[in-house]
Amino acid sequence: MSASDAVARLTGHGVVRARSLGAVTRCTLDDDREVMAKTGAPTALAAEAAGLRWLAVPGGPGVPEVLGVDESWLVSDAVGEGSPSGGAAEAFGRGLATMHAAGAPAFGSPPPGGPADAWIGGAPMRNDPAPEGTRWIDWYVGSRVLPYVRLAVDRGGMSSSQAAQVEDGCARLTGGDADAGPDEPPARLHGDLWTGNVLWAGDGAWVIDPAAHGGHRETDLAMLALFGCPQLDAVLGAYDEASPLAAGRSDRVGLHQLFPLLVHAALFGGGYAASACRAARSL
Repeated sequence: MSASDAVARLTGHGVVRARSLGAVTRCTLDDDREVMAKTGAPTALAAEAAGLRWLAVPGGPGVPEVLGVDESWLVSDAVGEGSPSGGAAEAFGRGLATMHAAGAPAFGSPPPGGPADAWIGGAPMRNDPAPEGTRWIDWYVGSRVLPYVRLAVDRGGMSSSQAAQVEDGCARLTGGDADAGPDEPPARLHGDLWTGNVLWAGDGAWVIDPAAHGGHRETDLAMLALFGCPQLDAVLGAYDEASPLAAGRSDRVGLHQLFPLLVHAALFGGGYAASACRAARSL
């Protein structure tokens, strides 16, 4: 089925124009609305749709509305075009604080209706709620760091000696010999908040393509810094005013970047394994 046929079926509107943008297709409906259609694995589409719905909280950042989803296609509102002004960045920071504060039932919990077997980019991501009372760092190491060390080694993106460096850092964290920061309740995370998943429109910043789950709010913020989000200082400043961050956050950026760096090492190899080792040594 073509993207136009899928959009027409899921929205009930005809498509007057369709333009392929690689992984997605932008369609203009017969009522002049602009929508995006993407195809993929059923679990990936279900996880993304559930994540978009979960992240759309009052006062949070913009999130495209899900217009329809089935086992082959996801259709959502398209986002307009704009620029990352200082004011938009500050509003984005406050919106992120609101979204995170909406919370999650547990570390690792999926969005309501979302599958346990989800995805982050092209890598599998398991969402199993941690038992009550589990420390964040124990869940993070066991469910978000070590599984991707193993995956990166299995796929040839990380050597055994590099894996040992990361595992040594993890042992120091869970043993209390390295600073993991104070305990915080589970936050409602986007989960894959690199700069490419932040779209700047005329009405502010929007977030797309989530790998949503319950986690630590500093993980989203560290991922924003990983590949250089525009106006990051303004985003973080406004966030900290709206929801003050624990002292020493900047010293924990490497800890929270371990997860996305290891995902990239598993997917792409290259220098990401070395970057993960540097992050582990920074602990």
